[in-house]
Amino acid sequence: MIDIQLTGLVKEFEVGKRILDGFSLQVEEGERVGLLGRNGAGKTTIFRMMTGQVRPDEGTIAIAPGKRLGLISQIPVYPEGYTVRDVLDTAFAPLHAMEEELTALAAQMGENVDPQVLARYDKLTAAFELGGGYDTETRLNKVCNGLGIGADMRSRPFDALSGGEKTRINLARLILEDTDILLLDEPTNHLDLNATEWLEGYLERFKGTVLAISHDRWFLDKAVKRVAEIQEGKAELYSGSYSFYVEEKERRYQERLKQYEKEQAKISQLEAAAEQMRLWAFKGNDKQYKRAINMERRIERMRTTDKPTKEKKLVTRFGEKEFHGDEALVVTDLSKSFGERTLFDHINLDVTGGERIALLGDNGTGKSTFIKILMGEETPDAGSIYLGPSIRIGYLPQIIHFDRPDRNLVDTMLYAQNCTTQEARDRLASFKFRGEDVFKEVSALSGGEQSRLRLCMLMDSRINLLILDEPTNHLDIDSREWIEEAVEEYGGNLLFVSHDRYFIEKFATRIWMLENGQITDFRGSYREFRAFRARQEQLKNAKPAAVEPEKPKEDKLRPKRPGGTKELEKQVRAAERAVEKAEVLLDELAQEAEDAASDYLKLQDVYKKREAVEDELAHLYAEWERLAAKLEEAKG
Repeated sequence: MIDIQLTGLVKEFEVGKRILDGFSLQVEEGERVGLLGRNGAGKTTIFRMMTGQVRPDEGTIAIAPGKRLGLISQIPVYPEGYTVRDVLDTAFAPLHAMEEELTALAAQMGENVDPQVLARYDKLTAAFELGGGYDTETRLNKVCNGLGIGADMRSRPFDALSGGEKTRINLARLILEDTDILLLDEPTNHLDLNATEWLEGYLERFKGTVLAISHDRWFLDKAVKRVAEIQEGKAELYSGSYSFYVEEKERRYQERLKQYEKEQAKISQLEAAAEQMRLWAFKGNDKQYKRAINMERRIERMRTTDKPTKEKKLVTRFGEKEFHGDEALVVTDLSKSFGERTLFDHINLDVTGGERIALLGDNGTGKSTFIKILMGEETPDAGSIYLGPSIRIGYLPQIIHFDRPDRNLVDTMLYAQNCTTQEARDRLASFKFRGEDVFKEVSALSGGEQSRLRLCMLMDSRINLLILDEPTNHLDIDSREWIEEAVEEYGGNLLFVSHDRYFIEKFATRIWMLENGQITDFRGSYREFRAFRARQEQLKNAKPAAVEPEKPKEDKLRPKRPGGTKELEKQVRAAERAVEKAEVLLDELAQEAEDAASDYLKLQDVYKKREAVEDELAHLYAEWERLAAKLEEAKG
């Protein structure tokens, strides 16, 4: 069954500039589709068309009859004085209406037993129970806990919340409504890592249809199974996850480029032949002239393939200052509180040259405050921060500020950097500010464009400690990749705050997890950190027979002395027992997952444990096979 049918959509907001030019997309019931495209390509316009906020100039939109559509980015206006709890309760409006009618019917039955009233009461009771009328509080608590909406937030006025908080509340409300079709417009922008992972778990179990706009590549890989990219106003479709899309897009580009080059080679060959025929015709051979004309017509018919293009890679890099010394950064007994709320207490850390550190933690734990203390913008309550004498910092804050936002881009570069007008324009061009764009006022730029401009200005600085606070926020995927190319070329120290797991995994070699006022210091990648946390959780909740995940199996299974089949046989048997234990634990977790199918939070915990055990089991299988092969070789 088709849930969404978009056919031939055309939309232009400026005469002659079509955002959508024949966009068509069909989404089947239960599908998860990612809608991609550069900022301004028309993604949000499509969503607004589907919800009736914008009318297409041409084309049709069809939503399956009876299906409820929910848009995350659309925040309804609620009555004045509504609290967060009141907003969340609107998700249960049909159930509340049933409850009121049941109360009225019960009162009627107390006065006079009317068969029709009794029949209506029975029917309504069944519908109320089927709709989860007796479980509304439980459902609300589970969703709120997953999205970090605490009891104190639920009592706050909805109008007093930030835009990000309102988006989070609206997401919770739509989940509670059991919407049939979810339209997600950048759903992870205002979620921390835990809330984002909870949302991914929810979408895995969601029975309805999902159409998602997102620049979060990790989220796209987890949440969508098909990709529709807006290219020149039309949809180009890819039947796979985001990772598949990246590979397939490159394959298609290479295929088109090969076709274009083959076509151009043939055209060149025919042009040379036509030119030769014209030379012969010049000498009086009319037959050759006619053949030349026919060949030229054939050449024109062959010019069907435009040369495929792709975004140029960033051609600039940070100006680096050489680092001297052993210590780049030392944090000693650092503490910071606001009123009765302690953000962190007695933090001790040290950083040597060349380290790349991700500072992670839930929203509100104090990550940005930590960075501001490091930059001298905040004062700690206690403790100190020492920077090595050769350290020079480059800083990209989360909220970009320019002293003179009324200046255009070129003047901003000229006043801030020691460069000529041509150098300023060249640097701006390398960051995709070209043509008339360079004469825009800075205040007219979007948040993502301002981040890009600030990064462009940083490129000229000679630095050896780069600090980034949410560097990929508000950026489309292309812009994120430009930043990544610049960071990849940079060889100095890197400290960054981010919820972009793709970015974290790509660059972090050390994780600082800020939670409960302390920082867990983990040396390794983000994937390794997640596996470490999952093993910790598994160990905490493991039964006596469970695998001991905190001890690497290779230590247990490594031969105590070389040679000897007897020793190898013991090691193979030990490996077999370790595999059996892990397989038993995996079976138990599968049963736990079935038992917890209706408990979102518990199910998410089970999934994390299962992932850790599967990783452990893969390692154990490999070790078992290695030892078994070694034993066969020793016997042979």
